[in-house]
Order: sequence, then C-alpha cells, then structure tokens
Amino acid sequence: MRYDRRYRTLDKYRFIAGFLALPLAFYALFVISPFIQAIYYSFTDWSGGPVANFIGFDNFTKMWNDERFWDSLEVSVILAVVAPLITLVLGMFFAYMITSGGRHRKGQAIAGVAGSSFYKVVYFFPQVLSVAIIAVVWGRVFNTNSGLINGGLDKVGFDGPAWLGGDRSLALIAVMIVLSWSFVGFYVVLFSAAMGAIPRDIYEAALLDGAGRGRTFFSVTLPLIWDTVRTGWIYMGIQALDSFAIVLVMVPEHVLKVTPVFLYERFRDGQYGYATSIGVVLLVLSMAFSLIVMRIGNRDRIEY
Repeated sequence: MRYDRRYRTLDKYRFIAGFLALPLAFYALFVISPFIQAIYYSFTDWSGGPVANFIGFDNFTKMWNDERFWDSLEVSVILAVVAPLITLVLGMFFAYMITSGGRHRKGQAIAGVAGSSFYKVVYFFPQVLSVAIIAVVWGRVFNTNSGLINGGLDKVGFDGPAWLGGDRSLALIAVMIVLSWSFVGFYVVLFSAAMGAIPRDIYEAALLDGAGRGRTFFSVTLPLIWDTVRTGWIYMGIQALDSFAIVLVMVPEHVLKVTPVFLYERFRDGQYGYATSIGVVLLVLSMAFSLIVMRIGNRDRIEY
C-alpha cells in the first residue's frame, strides 16, 4: 500500500495541508473574519454598543444620498487613476536610467550609471519614513506663508498660491505630488530588479539591429517587465485609493477629503454601521480596480 502511487499522492497532499493549516487558520482569523464582520455590521445600525439591529440596505441608501460621500469618492477615484500613472512612469524612467542609462562599455550592450546602488538607496529612503512624518514635512513645504515652495517663488518675484488653504484642485495636486514622492522609490527598486533579470543577450540583439535607448525600452524592456508593471499598477492604485494619513494630517478637512477620511469621521461620530458600509464600498472598489487593471493589462506572456 505504501508503494502505491495513489497513496504517495495522498501522502504528498496531506504533507502540504499540514504545513498550510496553521497559516491559513491565522489568515482566516485575522484577515477574512474582520471582512465578514464588517460586511455584517454594514447592514446594521451598530453604534458601538452590544446591540446591532439589522436594517437592511438603509446605510447604503443613506450613502447614496450623501453628497459628502460622493465628493470624497470623486477625489479618491481621481487619485486612484492619476497617481499610479505618474508614479509608475517616473519609477520606470528612473529604473531604466539606473540600469541602462550609463555609457556603453566595451563588451556590454547596456550599462548602468555609476553609483546605481547608491541612487536606489536614495530613491527608496521615503519608504522607511512614517507616513505621518511625510505628511507633516510636506505640509510645511506647502505652507502658504512660510513654506519652501512659496518662499522660493517669493524670491523670484511671484506670489505663491494657497496650496492647502482653499482651492481643492491645488490641494489635490499637492497630495498627488506627495503620493508619488513617497512611493516612486519603491517602484524604482522593483522595476530595477525586473530589468536586471532580463538576459543581456536580448539587449545585444536589439543593439545589433540598430535600436536606440527609446526603441529598446518600448520594444524590449517594457514588454518583458509588463507583469511587474501591472502588479505595481494595482498596488499603487490601492495605495492612492486609501491615502488616509497623508490627507488627514496634511490637508485641512474643509478643503479636501478622501473616502477613508470620510469613513474615519463617521467612526469618530459613533456611526459605526454607516462607517462599515463605506468600508465595504471601498473593498468593492479596490477589487473592481484590480480586476479592471488585470483586464486592461492582460497580454500574452513573453518567455525569455
């Protein structure tokens, strides 16, 4: 029996299941369970006490008629669409310059710039900072009266705008700048690793065919790292859809509000059932965004 192939197969799956059982149990307890509880409470009038009465879709109806929710959702969607494009383009540009932007050396089809490892550390540095610290520092940079940007504009004879003081468009631009600055270093390292895995023979063939740097990037590099780009697109979109701490700390609440901040305020006001329904909507939006990006970015996988 022990030497039977079916027994060996069963024994293999039993071995795998034994290793996966404990991690999956923890995942179900600390990840899946809160999602299920949030979905349940979104259909109740829970206010933090021991009683939560089932009220059906009342919270979602209230949300549908709440202009404040739609205003915050509009800002979140704009960030989720625009911020990833800016961040990923900058990340790919810097990564390509680091890995392939150096002078051609003898016997090498491509070469990175001198000190590329140092540049990666510099670009990645914002990732090790607390988001709250980033928001506070950039809040000072964008300060109307004493900020670095308006101070520089004042030196050259221009009156700086109130970045965070009143105009929602300017505040939105400021948030996009901070988001891109915060995450571009992560994508520089990510894309550099993906580009470094491409065989040099492919670049040598492109060089022999007379391809320049631009043609090599769009015809060789980008198709070969597309799976990494798509994954980064999803991750950055979800990060931009959140952007809770940056907006809460840096931007006055009367100027700009994203959906997670609106959710937080409902919790602060004791409207826990309504807040969890907003959280469920954010979950659905995140999943929808991921599916759309996977669908748009779907293409034949290139093996090398």
